[in-house]
Amino acid sequence: MIYRSLADVVLVLHLAFAVFAGVGGLLVLRWRRLARVHVPCAVWGALIMFGGWICPLTPLENGLRQRGGQAGYQGGFIEHYVVSVLYPRGLTRGLQLGIGIGVVLVNAAVYGPMIARARRRRKDGLTQSQQIWQRAGSSVDSADSV
Repeated sequence: MIYRSLADVVLVLHLAFAVFAGVGGLLVLRWRRLARVHVPCAVWGALIMFGGWICPLTPLENGLRQRGGQAGYQGGFIEHYVVSVLYPRGLTRGLQLGIGIGVVLVNAAVYGPMIARARRRRKDGLTQSQQIWQRAGSSVDSADSV
């Protein structure tokens, strides 16, 4: 019973990781420091897709299921849980590459503008905190001139 429960925990963590790797960049728009965690996850997720590899969590989950008396499954996590629902014929190499490209595009759409803004700020020679103080000072100045 404990192995089945552990396999289910791995499944939930695996799903959370896959979703975070794919679209977690959207959270970075709100919490910028999350990028320190998200970027490596997104890179790992894309490498798994582009390399045609199987994530190490898949054999871990399968091993736990087998120890718990359940049958494991063939292929990878996405192929078994996601693609088998959306695409019953299974995961093709082209589909796997498409998922990897999707991960890269979503994250490029999020990080591209963020990087461009940071470069503009650096070019202007102001840190984010300096910009905040500058804005606060300009609103005080404009209030004084009234």
